[in-house]
Amino acid sequence: MNSSTRERYTQFVKTKATELGFDFCGIAKADFLEAEAPRLEAWLTQNRHGKMGYMANHFDKRLDPRKLVDGAKSVVSLLYNYYPERELSTEDSFKISKYAYGTDYHLVIKEKLKTLLEAIQASIGDVGGRVFVDSAPVMDKAWAARAGLGWVGKHSNLLNRQMGSFFFIAELILDVELEPDGPIADYCGTCTRCLDACPTGAIVEPYVVDGSRCISYFTIELKEEIPASVRGQFDDWIFGCDICQDVCPWNRFSRPHREPAFVPSADLQGLTRQDWVEMTADVFQTVFKNSALKRTKFEGLKRNVEFVNE
Repeated sequence: MNSSTRERYTQFVKTKATELGFDFCGIAKADFLEAEAPRLEAWLTQNRHGKMGYMANHFDKRLDPRKLVDGAKSVVSLLYNYYPERELSTEDSFKISKYAYGTDYHLVIKEKLKTLLEAIQASIGDVGGRVFVDSAPVMDKAWAARAGLGWVGKHSNLLNRQMGSFFFIAELILDVELEPDGPIADYCGTCTRCLDACPTGAIVEPYVVDGSRCISYFTIELKEEIPASVRGQFDDWIFGCDICQDVCPWNRFSRPHREPAFVPSADLQGLTRQDWVEMTADVFQTVFKNSALKRTKFEGLKRNVEFVNE
């Protein structure tokens, strides 16, 4: 493929992504993630993944997209803003992570990705590929950084100079050659606000998060009893945690999303602390019908509320 055709295809992908509401789109060559391999291996060896056994699966696929899509040549990374107009948490309620305010992001973004892939196939022709939204062994932050969409900050989240870190990351892995973007510099500097603010000390050193000590891990991933050693450290978070992002100076550039599906329902907005404590299984099913909060199941949410409310 000549360079002008490659550039034309690349421009089409980026223009279409913008039309579909994605805030940023970047491209990287589908290749082995050489720098990430030893870091991932060390992280797993030190058991930083806790009970998240799936993190140790498909080690080779996590590091090489060509093992996920035959003949893969390009990884298209996309960012989709979820920063809310206002936070739900008040003094009379518990806190849930901002990404869970509205409809489950998997449902919203996967549809957009499928539309993007279909548009690419209709315009470019016989293109093979797969769409990914946090549901397969893809190192999305590493690929987004390679594609120039930001850098991985000291809290291990992707940071974008224009928009901070409150966005979802998604990918298309394609077997067509596109023009790659280059990575950008790290702009964390000497700042350590995220490390200093983490109540459970999960950010064990800059750029290294012990997943098994994170409030998000305890309230979402851990299926058994929350250890008593972290009692009193959750600051009212019952699903996820945004502390390391909330204190990050780069998030002063966050701006409200434009996605109606991410607007919290009136039922969710009205929940008081007592409502959470007294919630029944029926109310849980009604309020969180299409919500990411369903990941905890009713029993898990009750466990979290009881743990934080003691």
